[in-house]
Amino acid sequence: MKKILILLTAIFIYSCNTNNPKSNSQTSSENAKGAKKENFVSSDTLTKHLKPFNEDLPTIGLLMYNGVLQTEVTATSDVFSKPNGPEGEQLFNVITIAETESPITTEEGLKLVPDYTFENCPKLTALFVPSAYDMYSQVHNQKIVDFIKEKDKETEYTVSNCAGAQLIGASGIEAGKKIVTYIGGGEQLQKEYPDLLVQDDAEVSYVEDGKYSSSNGNLTSYISALNLLEKMTSANHRKFVESYLYLDRLQDWK
Repeated sequence: MKKILILLTAIFIYSCNTNNPKSNSQTSSENAKGAKKENFVSSDTLTKHLKPFNEDLPTIGLLMYNGVLQTEVTATSDVFSKPNGPEGEQLFNVITIAETESPITTEEGLKLVPDYTFENCPKLTALFVPSAYDMYSQVHNQKIVDFIKEKDKETEYTVSNCAGAQLIGASGIEAGKKIVTYIGGGEQLQKEYPDLLVQDDAEVSYVEDGKYSSSNGNLTSYISALNLLEKMTSANHRKFVESYLYLDRLQDWK
């Protein structure tokens, strides 16, 4: 009789444990959490995409300020951040620079966090100066103008896109040099900065004069970036980047 009671008790305990929804739920929940954690770790690709600053590489500096036309920042980044062919070798440091560490808001509404400020910006190989629809604040911001002046002393190349030409004019670094601005803006640029050799923006999309180059801006910012990329690398690498960006599809698009 005792043996029967013991057996029945064991069966009852086993039945309670296997049919306890709370116990099963907890186990399932713990397993799900474990799987979720495992999936999160395996799908975290941030480290993979970070490009550490390499002092041995040329550094491309992208100036930013509130109201900047974002294409004139992203176009250059698009072009110079591409790897050296299928090997995936990094060729440049591509950094953003602003007056302070605070995020800037583009004309189109994106918020971008600068990598460096005017105070801690590393030595630049090339500086790209973008534009905004309203350049008054930038042209009258002496800190921006002085930054361009100082960085131009060390750069091998200085590039302006669109109304960024006004900042170039304010800095005085391209006196006697050819420059182009946005379509329709050349006449005013020439009046304000008579030392510049302003080109006909109705006919000219891009111009180069020594270490300086400029474009009409917006999507033509890709022209200034690609032309400089070819000069700093090779025609083959330019073709690789153009194919990487599917630019041939845009050129043939109707």
